[in-house]
Amino acid sequence: MNDEYYMQRAIELAKKGAGFVNPNPMVGAVIVKDGKIIGEGYHQRYGDFHAERNALKNCSENPEGATIYVTLEPCCHYGKTPPCTEAIIENKLAKVVIGAMDANPLVAGKGAKILQEHGIEVVTGVLEDECKKMNRVFYKYITTKEPFVVMKYAMTADGKIATKTGKSKWITGEKARYAVHKTRNNLAAIMVGVETIIVDDPLLTCRLEDECVNPIRIICDSCLRTPIDSQVVRDASYTKTIIATTCENQERIRIYEEENCQVLTVPSKNDKVDLKALMKLLGEMEIDSVLLEGGGTLNYSAIAAQIVDEVQIYMAPKIFGGSAKSPVEGLGIEHPRDAVKLVPTNIQMVGDDILIENEVKY
Repeated sequence: MNDEYYMQRAIELAKKGAGFVNPNPMVGAVIVKDGKIIGEGYHQRYGDFHAERNALKNCSENPEGATIYVTLEPCCHYGKTPPCTEAIIENKLAKVVIGAMDANPLVAGKGAKILQEHGIEVVTGVLEDECKKMNRVFYKYITTKEPFVVMKYAMTADGKIATKTGKSKWITGEKARYAVHKTRNNLAAIMVGVETIIVDDPLLTCRLEDECVNPIRIICDSCLRTPIDSQVVRDASYTKTIIATTCENQERIRIYEEENCQVLTVPSKNDKVDLKALMKLLGEMEIDSVLLEGGGTLNYSAIAAQIVDEVQIYMAPKIFGGSAKSPVEGLGIEHPRDAVKLVPTNIQMVGDDILIENEVKY
């Protein structure tokens, strides 16, 4: 077995923490001695022990002289848990193989340096691209303090998100809808516009058979029109619900606060919620990621504000025709050269539908 084999196993372990560790990164660790795995672990929940300490705790024999494979540079500072570098040194491991270096200024190369100063061999960059991609949310958040935003929409082969009568259930199949719920579990928040609440009255929760985490619900509602009897308001005692508004009417705000919604007053831009300002506020609240499931108007505003990092397109093998709504509306552009560029990073079949994941280039 080579370094890539053990690092791949560490990546598989790390992904088990998806949705449970935000705003921390997903991290997995594998301890190998005399050619066999003697311990495995991953960061399971925010505030709990990190992957390295869990792997050491799970060792089947003394780890002295062993090699640990870890997807992210071990931490070297005191946070909610003690530094992982200390545990590695105390347990007398001989070698540390790192997938990707940490972008957190508190670590950022310091962890690897401390290990080397204690005579431990350090190897870096094993399956680095995979390790970084897995934690793309963390890398953006830790360096900008703004959430990583994923725009998701489902459309037909002719680019429609509804029929001419406005019906949209269901464009894609069950497997695609299940995949969306996994994404809801993995990201910290889900954001829609108030029109989506008024028209569809969605619950915006995560519905998976296995244990899952409901995302924080964010409704962009400039004038506070969210119906008090909507599902998101009625359920606000159980699932955190934030209404982002430009309205400063305290009486109106109090109505929602009495229903356990958090009302966030945000600066206005073009008579709507300033999405860039909203992202800064959400970052300050330690919300590291947002799934944008809005309609065409909010999608356009998000692209125009340049807050979208990734676009997930589920394309169904169907044609609706007519003048139905498209995924991104708004004013549009005048010339093809001005288009927002998408760089496909993954294309796969999900049931009968096609998922195209794209990085956004502004």
